Amino acid sequence: MNNYELMVIFTPILSEDEFKSAQKKYTKLVTDAGGSVVAENPWGLKSLAYPIQKKTTGLYWVLEYTAASDFNEKLTTQMLRDESILRSLCTKLDKYAVQYNAKKRSGVKNKETEKSVEA
Repeated sequence: MNNYELMVIFTPILSEDEFKSAQKKYTKLVTDAGGSVVAENPWGLKSLAYPIQKKTTGLYWVLEYTAASDFNEKLTTQMLRDESILRSLCTKLDKYAVQYNAKKRSGVKNKETEKSVEA
């Protein structure tokens, strides 16, 4: 089982209920394939760096999960078929990224972060 982080940009015309049901759909895909969801973070509506399909905003959603390596092909295929998704990016996390995300979720301050804030 590998650790992954998935960032998805949904079309901004989705309602709140449609956005939540799309999130549930992909978390269910992960759990049905034998993986587990570590964390889920809906960022909400953000502006895009450049227009995608003539849209300048998108609904961002980040999912951190563990799954087998062959699962990502199935997930990518499902996301390409979904017309409500503008872009997606799946990244394999190394042990340092997993530790960093866990610290970030727990609210523990990093010494380097504190120094840069003070300066």
